[in-house]
Amino acid sequence: MKRTQVVIAGGGPVGAIAAYRLALAGIDTILLEALADCPEDMRASTLHPPTLEMLAELGVLDELEAVGLRAPVYQYRNRRSGAVIEFDLGELADVSAHPYRLQCEQFKIARLLTAKLDAHPHGEALFSRRVLGYEQDSDGVTVTLETPMGIEQIRAEYLIGADGANSTVRKWTGTQFEGFTYPERFLTLSTRYPLEQHFDRLAQVNYVSDAQEWCVLLRVPELWRVLVPTDPAADDAQLLSDANKDKIFDGLTGDGQGVETYHRTLYRVHQRVAESFHHGRVLLAGDAAHLNNPLGGFGMNSGVHDIWNLTGKLRDILLDGADAQPLLARYSRQRQAIARSFVQAQTIANKKLLESPTQDGRSEQEAKMAHMAENPEERRAYLLRQSMYESLREEAAIV
Repeated sequence: MKRTQVVIAGGGPVGAIAAYRLALAGIDTILLEALADCPEDMRASTLHPPTLEMLAELGVLDELEAVGLRAPVYQYRNRRSGAVIEFDLGELADVSAHPYRLQCEQFKIARLLTAKLDAHPHGEALFSRRVLGYEQDSDGVTVTLETPMGIEQIRAEYLIGADGANSTVRKWTGTQFEGFTYPERFLTLSTRYPLEQHFDRLAQVNYVSDAQEWCVLLRVPELWRVLVPTDPAADDAQLLSDANKDKIFDGLTGDGQGVETYHRTLYRVHQRVAESFHHGRVLLAGDAAHLNNPLGGFGMNSGVHDIWNLTGKLRDILLDGADAQPLLARYSRQRQAIARSFVQAQTIANKKLLESPTQDGRSEQEAKMAHMAENPEERRAYLLRQSMYESLREEAAIV
């Protein structure tokens, strides 16, 4: 039976960053990914300033900057009135060495980190390895996995479930995954078409509100990504059809047929938080622990903040002999509280802002947002909250 100190299920950015940070600390770590490679998932692409600081500490930020796009400015736009409310993260230069969002697709992060992990003497990335279940005792965890050739087991001191929304690890813990699922699915389309030609001063990150069909326009290095809600009654074929694509881009460019897309992805959107992130020697992080809508770019970032907290505590336990139970219980309290009080609340509020405008004018929420943008103190507080510095401050205060 293969042995290591930490096994991590899930080779996405959260699992890969966790594994690489542990390996750098000198902790033997095996990362397991069910797929044969890190998939080109186009959903998450935004890295907030505190996350960039974490990646800089790992020594990988320069490589991600080379394949990403800096986006310090983001806008809230009213599709009906044409009003634009703009925020600039550059105002946080006194608290951040990286006062901008980095638009970098999550698969680029995962591929970079899994390659570095595999080259590290304390790390190993194994693909086509699907976790089937685990058994734990007072001394460790035995993880059972399916490989292309059969069934294998790995013995470790700790198991981290970073295996996504449908986490096998979370299901085996038996924890409740409390919350709700939105009736509408979200549709993401990507295109090389120059959308900026059809808008005045379009930023690289834009939230476009509308009473009938809001949308998000995000620029990544080679593509524009367009996110829209969908009709719950429509089937997959309708939503992914050329006719629907044309209709969406007709509203943005006036000529949907002239827009070619490279990805069309439908997915369900949830607001859920696991009852606990700590189950003995088994820990949950990222989408395995909490899910939220993507408005604000908090999902991947909050997952990275989970494992930054967790890997720091595991380092204290495995290298310095710290008492595991209180530290890991504190991890669960801290990150679950942030998932509930910040990530869930803020993403729900962001969705309501985009849906709220009336047919002929701006909503009360939009008016408040415009007032905040003009007030330096309120604007700074908002930027600290949206950039996720405030959530990390709140986390540190939880004992």
